[in-house]
Amino acid sequence: MAEKILVVEDDHNIAELLRLYLEREGFETAIAHDGEQGVREFERVRPELVLLDIMLPGLDGWGVLRKIRAQADTPVIMLTAKGETFDKVNGLEMGADDYITKPFDMKEVVARIRAVLRRYGGGETAQSKRRLVFDKLVIDMESFVLTVDGKRVDIPPKEMELLYHLALSPNRVYTRNQLLDEVWGFDYFGDSRTVDVHIKRLREKLENVSDEWCLKTVWGVGYKFELKGENEG
Repeated sequence: MAEKILVVEDDHNIAELLRLYLEREGFETAIAHDGEQGVREFERVRPELVLLDIMLPGLDGWGVLRKIRAQADTPVIMLTAKGETFDKVNGLEMGADDYITKPFDMKEVVARIRAVLRRYGGGETAQSKRRLVFDKLVIDMESFVLTVDGKRVDIPPKEMELLYHLALSPNRVYTRNQLLDEVWGFDYFGDSRTVDVHIKRLREKLENVSDEWCLKTVWGVGYKFELKGENEG
């Protein structure tokens, strides 16, 4: 079944444009044009993700976000017009998952949606991948447990999320900026050294555990979770 996206946007042209593009990309889309309607549609549709404008008539986006968070942990991406004050830290504390500044590129919107849904394990296929099993390695995001060579390993949340993100797409190379954006989110205020430090700590836990996989540096580009033999031939 198609994943459902709720768009809460008072500009009818933008809302319709988002609907057309998202449906073309295979999403099922519902539209609301003010905050109160947005809350009602959320309760009716129960979407996998919400695109939520901040400046709405009546109940604003922050008010809608509070009402959503009072009943569900559904991922929410905030839409904000260029020049509007947007407090990233406040947004995170209130439970937003990402934000996009208008005017936006539709391809970027879809990429952000897919990235957030991946982090949440959205959809049946992704849900089944919340537990990744490799030789001597089990990454279980449901119970948030890492098992290495049969032993449970204590691991900080961001290291676990980074490892899961890399291992979810074996042999795919991610740049440091992609990892900052997709794992830390919100165009994280750190720099690429943040990724390097987390990779170093992961390697200390995973070094020489198996000959079938490794965390590999792709010089000048970034990192990947390499499955030996899968990309050969």
